[in-house]
Amino acid sequence: MGAGHGHGHGASAPRSRRTMMASLAVLVPVAVVTLAALLWLWPDGRAEQQGGGAQASAVERLAGTVTGVTLRRCPAAPEGAPRPDPATCGTATVKLGEGRDAGRDVTLRLPGGPGAQRFAPGDGVILLRDAEGAYQISDHDRATPLWLFGVAFAVAVIAFGRWRGVTALIGLAVTFVLLLTFVIPGILEGRSPMLVAIVGAAAIMLTVLYLTHGFSLPTSMAVLGTLASLALTGALSYAALGLARLNGITDDSALTLGMSLSIDTQGLLLAGIIIGALGVLDDVTVTQAVTVAELAQANPSYGFARLYQAAGRIGRAHIASVINTIILAYAGASLPLLLLFSIGEQPLGQVLTTPVIAQEIVRSVAGTLGLIAAVPITTALAALAATRHREEPAKTSSGRRANPDMSASRRRAEPRAADAPREDFFTPHPSHHHDGSPGQEPEPRGERGRPARHRRAST
Repeated sequence: MGAGHGHGHGASAPRSRRTMMASLAVLVPVAVVTLAALLWLWPDGRAEQQGGGAQASAVERLAGTVTGVTLRRCPAAPEGAPRPDPATCGTATVKLGEGRDAGRDVTLRLPGGPGAQRFAPGDGVILLRDAEGAYQISDHDRATPLWLFGVAFAVAVIAFGRWRGVTALIGLAVTFVLLLTFVIPGILEGRSPMLVAIVGAAAIMLTVLYLTHGFSLPTSMAVLGTLASLALTGALSYAALGLARLNGITDDSALTLGMSLSIDTQGLLLAGIIIGALGVLDDVTVTQAVTVAELAQANPSYGFARLYQAAGRIGRAHIASVINTIILAYAGASLPLLLLFSIGEQPLGQVLTTPVIAQEIVRSVAGTLGLIAAVPITTALAALAATRHREEPAKTSSGRRANPDMSASRRRAEPRAADAPREDFFTPHPSHHHDGSPGQEPEPRGERGRPARHRRAST
């Protein structure tokens, strides 16, 4: 028994190290290149100096509280125009909460027009103050509700995920920091949006996946699968945008960015596809890698082919639901536009070929193809790593190599490391008697659970 126990532990460590070293041979150069590119492309603050400061000094955002609302009769609307909401016609008295006029009451006209919001006494509002000192009601102040939502979200994640939930929240914070301090400022400074998005996505992936799921072999396989799938998604998106001749200008925001800041709008569209695909790819790749690892542990007799087939079936079911999720998400985001096309009674062929809809089709198709490719790529990598981890010949504790020609019955008879009982809080320690008294060894028991001396007496 001692030799068999030594074989189980002595074989797994070299195999694990060999497989991990093969993974690090790919991951370490990728991490070094990503860090170097991150430092090279890091924004130097020119965007804020050129545009942000002038806009911030021209218009000032201030918080206030509505103390009273006076409604008046709405003016007559022109024929064919929508009728105004009676709750938006009149004035509101607002007490300024900050700024040079803090504590002062000002009377302002209520915002009108289609979609105008309603205000009541006690509502927190955001005011805009121009360079001449004139105030205007802009919107509701949603700071307090958003903080409450954020706290509830964090509490729910930590309550369910415990320490894993804490690391997930830290990973989410890292993602926001990289997006707000690297990706967006880098694009605003005129750097290639596609290059900035690739470097930012790689940095987010390497940091968040290892931070959330730990430094393990399944996580490394998920990272490799995400890298390969993300590269394929970027290549497919680049080719699709060229074939469809989409330049990324589909709304006023993209037009303003292209004209005022000279940003490559097609590269900006490609950057959005890459970053959006990363958010779903890591879900698929981590699921596949962990699935293979759990299957290999639960079924030590499974080889590469059986692990790949079993995990592949799970991946196909996952992809089927994810594809539906992606399409519904894009449809929900574009629902007002779809309603507008429906009102115009345009033929379906014309609607699908408009730049806005064609852009979403290309985005969803390229992202879906990358997701589909992520399943076989990640599953194959994880299955290969799991079988190498288990089947490679390695030295035993006595320094000899395990015999690969050993009979199947002898291999089954020897205990595996995965089959050894795990020692946890509820496992009795060998140095304690079964009744809890320390210092006594437990009596050896027979196959049916009776003490050995009772078995000898009966025979």
